[in-house]
Amino acid sequence: MQIEIDDSPARIQRDVVWAWLSSAAYWGRWRDRATVEAQLDAAWRLVGAYRSDTGAQIGFARAASDGASFAYLADVFVLDEHQGTGVGRGILRRMIDEGPGRDFRWSLFTRDAHSLYAEFGFAAPDETAMVRPAGPARR
Repeated sequence: MQIEIDDSPARIQRDVVWAWLSSAAYWGRWRDRATVEAQLDAAWRLVGAYRSDTGAQIGFARAASDGASFAYLADVFVLDEHQGTGVGRGILRRMIDEGPGRDFRWSLFTRDAHSLYAEFGFAAPDETAMVRPAGPARR
């Protein structure tokens, strides 16, 4: 089966993205559909993976950025039946190495797929990194 990797926001199948993020994403099932839609609308880049024969979306990644030097990678997924076939690498290659942010400082939060992300230069934070965890508004 042939796979197409595309960074056209218009091609993203929002129902597929919503279905996966709302049911399978350990990191973001708390989001409602309106929040996911707003994140898609505001994204700096969206990359999708599609079956060439049917056009069905099988993978996805989203990035937020200042457009100059920093990008945050989020919501990366490949449908279970297509994992281990190189689709994730293709999505990351298009998003990071082949996109306008190839020389940016990238960040992401994940508890899995560390070896895959390492192939694209991600490593444990250094002494300059600090993180404020998500949570209720602080006053």
